[in-house]
Amino acid sequence: MTRNPVGWFEIYVQDMERARRFYEAVFGTTLQRLNSPGPHEMWAFPMAPDAGGASGALIRMPGVASGGGGTMVYFSCADCADEANRVLQAGGRIESPKMSIGEYGFIAHAIDTEGNMFGLHSMQ
Repeated sequence: MTRNPVGWFEIYVQDMERARRFYEAVFGTTLQRLNSPGPHEMWAFPMAPDAGGASGALIRMPGVASGGGGTMVYFSCADCADEANRVLQAGGRIESPKMSIGEYGFIAHAIDTEGNMFGLHSMQ
């Protein structure tokens, strides 16, 4: 593989406004509405096509539930403890607080307002 293995991600939500407020508060950013055909609504995280890593979006699609689904998305952070603290302030919960993963840095696991678990990763 010559590229990073993840090129795009989608996080399924039931209440888009609530989910947008949550992710914008946790990451201190603004999501942008994507004009996509079909019955679904998508709001994208900031994207820089030539930057490393993957971008993605929140998606509300009729008939598709949010919550535990077997895929874990990790967001890169300067210090994952900062975002973990904002998870609580934004109405989510912490599944596992910041912990060391040795030479690979630190991670924390959180649950968003839609029941989705996601990870936070930092090197400090």
